[in-house]
Amino acid sequence: MTSATITVVQSSHDVPLGSFETHLASAGIGVRVVRAYDGDALPALADLGAGLLVLGGRMSAHDDEVAPWLPALRTLLLDAAHGGVPTLAVCLGAQLLAVAAGGRVEVDAPPGREAGAARIFWRPEASDDPVVRPVARAVAAAGERASVFPAMHADAVSELPDDAVWLASSNMYPFQAFRIGSALAVQFHPEADRDLVALWAQDDDVDAATVLAEIDEASERIARAGSDLAAAFAAHVLEARDRTGHGVPA
Repeated sequence: MTSATITVVQSSHDVPLGSFETHLASAGIGVRVVRAYDGDALPALADLGAGLLVLGGRMSAHDDEVAPWLPALRTLLLDAAHGGVPTLAVCLGAQLLAVAAGGRVEVDAPPGREAGAARIFWRPEASDDPVVRPVARAVAAAGERASVFPAMHADAVSELPDDAVWLASSNMYPFQAFRIGSALAVQFHPEADRDLVALWAQDDDVDAATVLAEIDEASERIARAGSDLAAAFAAHVLEARDRTGHGVPA
């Protein structure tokens, strides 16, 4: 039974909600998908429901001419973060939030495209974060050094906003997760399953066989980390809903 509904903003047709659709439904979270790439209008802050999830996309965080909804989406992300709306910003979403809050995003950043199974190293601050806390603690409890998530990006956050809390890094890029207010931003793709990664690897300048071999080798850890993060975000949404009374469907 759906007990709360969140808004999901999708900026590219081939970057959907992926495995998170099932995980959120299992937790009683319904989704309203706004397909911005197909002309859907972004909702107002007051109409987001119980939360906001902004997915990745093929464009850069600066491609306002290619994707004319990006300025409004940057504003919506920042308003949600400062307005107490439980928010998860993924890949492009994370970059949009960083830019909106005064950080920097570099297009085609060195050291190059991060693709495949990325090891995500949680910083001490993650152990107190309302969403990633159980994921970071599970890694420590298992005696592992890092979580493993799919990654597929060439652009990257190169400077965090002044008010961001830095939560995680990878071997290639330092700013893999950060928090601004009520928004968690992640550069990696916790929602991506093998089929999605295969689709992206086919279209991008990567060695698809190598990428999929990495995903297959780490498949159990990837599935566990994605499920844990989805469950933690869902729990955060429901906790905020219970506290504020917002997001309950009529």
